[in-house]
Amino acid sequence: MTTQNNKSRNIDPEKVTAERLNGYAAFFGCIALVGAYATTGQIIPGFV
Repeated sequence: MTTQNNKSRNIDPEKVTAERLNGYAAFFGCIALVGAYATTGQIIPGFV
């Protein structure tokens, strides 16, 4: 017989919130990048 090792991991709710906010910020940055490129044609507007 095999035994299964069922250890539950406790993840701090603060870490989950921090990672979610980080994901939202990254997503917003990607949307801003696409918007800037669509309106100006430059990846970083004003930077040559």
